[in-house]
Amino acid sequence: MALEYLGLSEISGPLVALEGVTGASFEEMAELRTAQGPRLGRVVALEGDRALVQVFSGSSGLGLEGVSTRFTGRPMRLALAAEILGRIFNGAGQPLDGLGPVYAETFADINGSPINPVSRRYPRDYIRTGISSIDGLITLIRGQKLPIFSGSGMSHNRLAAQIVRQAKLSGAEKENFCVVFCAMGVTKDVANYFRRSFDESGALERTVMFLNLSSDPIIERILTPRCALTAAEYLAFEKGMHVLVVLTDMTSYAEALREFSSSKGEIPGRKGYPGYLYSDLASLYERAGIIKDRPGSVTQLPILTMPNDDITHPVPDLTGYITEGQIVLDRYLDQQGIYPPVSVLPSLSRLMKDGIGEGYTRADHAPVSNQLFASYAKVADARSLASVIGEEELSAADKLYLEFGRRFEETFLGQGETERTMDETLDLGWQLLNILPKEELERLDGDLLEKHYRKDWMAFGKGAGPHGAADISDQGKLDAEQKEPDAGKAGVRPSRPQA
Repeated sequence: MALEYLGLSEISGPLVALEGVTGASFEEMAELRTAQGPRLGRVVALEGDRALVQVFSGSSGLGLEGVSTRFTGRPMRLALAAEILGRIFNGAGQPLDGLGPVYAETFADINGSPINPVSRRYPRDYIRTGISSIDGLITLIRGQKLPIFSGSGMSHNRLAAQIVRQAKLSGAEKENFCVVFCAMGVTKDVANYFRRSFDESGALERTVMFLNLSSDPIIERILTPRCALTAAEYLAFEKGMHVLVVLTDMTSYAEALREFSSSKGEIPGRKGYPGYLYSDLASLYERAGIIKDRPGSVTQLPILTMPNDDITHPVPDLTGYITEGQIVLDRYLDQQGIYPPVSVLPSLSRLMKDGIGEGYTRADHAPVSNQLFASYAKVADARSLASVIGEEELSAADKLYLEFGRRFEETFLGQGETERTMDETLDLGWQLLNILPKEELERLDGDLLEKHYRKDWMAFGKGAGPHGAADISDQGKLDAEQKEPDAGKAGVRPSRPQA
């Protein structure tokens, strides 16, 4: 027999308290009947016979009298079916596209089910984003969780939309791929930008969108990533699809969690965030992966903005402990108009080594990536030295590193919104490495150098290369610079200050 509890004992923000409650459970759903209509909530705390209920739509207009509450006996569940592909929902899983409710094949608890670590399969193979800096240097592996660390006002939303439009699989499974896109705390114009971008490109047909606006209740923001991940797990482990989950912005989620924790009167931790922020984020991030003997995979690409560009802020700091690498966006590159402004040196993908190379991407992928990292690191040293003694006093090799750094940022990083295949990315990497003397390419073995170094140089020397890469340089000028330190000095571009 279902019981209804009349009246409330306390109202505090989005929380209401009831006394004399028996048989209720943590995370259980509750229905509040009011004169304005029914409202949904869930139990977030139990103290003896006192239950604290989180009201999704807020407590505005509620009074201590005239409210009846009924507990449903189950946690919040999401209606799921194959038809959710191409649909748009709000943060609580209610349709926003005017296409009516989902005719559910099943219902799933939005909190998910823990995956036994023994049942996990090691991530292999990669997801191609079409972005050279990610595919070539920080490769995204299926089943991985790889966050993007950005700053306020930077182009992370543009990057997120581009990844959703361009992301693909290779091989026989390329048609068995979809995206779950989750936006938390975004403004209406940003939400409309995402919807328009996906619709015009045709990506919406293979995308499930969950949109939580900045004007929506913060309680809904806490539910949004859980609903999105529940949909991803259903598509992956029940329908056998490879799912890429894009979560933006996790900082907005953490701030909603902080506000909710404060309303419950909990003792704050670092910068006011609750002490359980780490475990809460882990409960989301650890829902990525591949399960043995089950089809499909869930790959996560969380995006978070670092307040004041501080990578030691609690949200990026704790995220870095849980996830397998990071992609860091650079404000200086963003201000220079380089898009996407990926800061290569502090970025890494810890699972990259196991999903690239022969049989996955290309046999020369790993050595080319390592050499590009090493060469770009020396660019920073050359720029620092030039700022002290001047470019005219640099050695010929250092001048070539300055040229390499400028070309690398303009062509490899600054590709704009064009899409590149993995072959185009690696070929462009070889073009850039051809700027440097052979003796500087210490990460490449003799066979690779024999095969690729200055190979088809004249085909790339003037104008665009076969894959649309920008003009690199003239071989004669570079050879002269290597022999005579002062030769071709006029061709050396001023270097930018070290970021």
